[in-house]
Amino acid sequence: MTAPEATGTVTAVRGSVVEVAFPDKVPPLRQWLEAGAAPGVPLEVATHLDPHQARCIAFANTQGLERGDPVRDRGGPIRVPVGEAVLGRMLDVFGRPIDGRGRVDSDERRVIHRTSVPLAQRQVRPEQFFTGIKIIDLLVPLERGGTAGLFGGAGVGKTVVITELIHNMMGRYQGTSVFCGIGERCREAEELHRTMAETGVLGNTVLVFGQMNEPPGVRFRVGHSALTIAEWFRDDRRQDVLLLIDNIFRFIQAGTEVSGLLGRIPSRVGYQPTLARELAELEDRICSTIHGSMTSIQAVYVPADDFTDPAAAATFAHLSASVVLSRQRAAQGFYPAVDPLQSSSKLLHPHIVGERHYRIAREVRRVLAEYRELQDIIAMLGLEELSEADRRTVNRARRLERFLTQPFFTTEHFTGRPGVMVDLEDTLAGCERILNDAFKDVPEQALYMVGRIDEALRAAA
Repeated sequence: MTAPEATGTVTAVRGSVVEVAFPDKVPPLRQWLEAGAAPGVPLEVATHLDPHQARCIAFANTQGLERGDPVRDRGGPIRVPVGEAVLGRMLDVFGRPIDGRGRVDSDERRVIHRTSVPLAQRQVRPEQFFTGIKIIDLLVPLERGGTAGLFGGAGVGKTVVITELIHNMMGRYQGTSVFCGIGERCREAEELHRTMAETGVLGNTVLVFGQMNEPPGVRFRVGHSALTIAEWFRDDRRQDVLLLIDNIFRFIQAGTEVSGLLGRIPSRVGYQPTLARELAELEDRICSTIHGSMTSIQAVYVPADDFTDPAAAATFAHLSASVVLSRQRAAQGFYPAVDPLQSSSKLLHPHIVGERHYRIAREVRRVLAEYRELQDIIAMLGLEELSEADRRTVNRARRLERFLTQPFFTTEHFTGRPGVMVDLEDTLAGCERILNDAFKDVPEQALYMVGRIDEALRAAA
């Protein structure tokens, strides 16, 4: 492929923002340009200053770029490769491989800026996305074609939950997973790639990274690149797609950096005035169609634990479920460390999940909430000082906590426990029997890290 001829020149360089001039006509917004000597610095037109000048976002280090350097038009917006060839690969914002395994042999490249699916072609029926993870399917049901937020700090099992979801997606839905790392550390990206390779889920996954050390323009656009690849699997291959984003806050943060560099007046708390629109452009492309579904699970960072922060408020408006991972539960050995009281889902209504599921979930949450309130009394006075009714509550709660743990396929080589996927019916039946005191005489440790409730009886025997 021959390099495009120079059509303009660099007039100013301000960090990650480059101003360019064109003698004839300024390129359209979101056009892909290259500045400087080949291969050049990739640019994207962000603003038109006048009929002959444009302000652009740089996607690489601008060190060495000077006034008067040539600017070449690539003839369209940024495009990424799509198709079977990207499976098992780790790519950057341009779809170039960063896993050291050679070029991606794809015959088709698509523009990363795509409009969302028209409402007439969407499937808007609320439908549960079954994960095979007991505590999520019971208390925080995910929406098929919806967006869930995954809240959790370092060391609470966030990556383990993500890799298990990818594994179960392959087993239940025969679908594809796309992982998008926005502002990821290089160490985290390498660890995730190695973990997926070791657990055998890499072959049905695409990894797309805009790393922390890259310019804000890369982190601002890498989500659109990952979405374009995911849309191909949903619309052309007609598969269910699981899109995992870590971390959606860093996408907003990158937009703030870009907005400031472009000279826009900041809005509340210093965020860009276009925050809601930019986030909606990304989130609105995640939906189910008549061909397949795209379900997204996104790690969400809440600045200073302030849920009224504009970034958090804008993100929550797009979430159908919030899965909170608790460091306290992880320290107690309850994996997955999902906090059953802080997590919530908009799908947990009787007309969506069914009357029985709704009733059991509410009762499980009530028992666990009462147990949490009793823990201080137990710590100070002991279990013997509780009433008979409170002791029954503690008995049920401790068995529910252990039953809602689960061995994962992706941790088999660490724990020695074979992983299990549990159907929702088995989860409901197990919780119902515990709530009815059918297991009050079974040692509580027998219910720890089992799949179906019958396994606890065999462990006790």
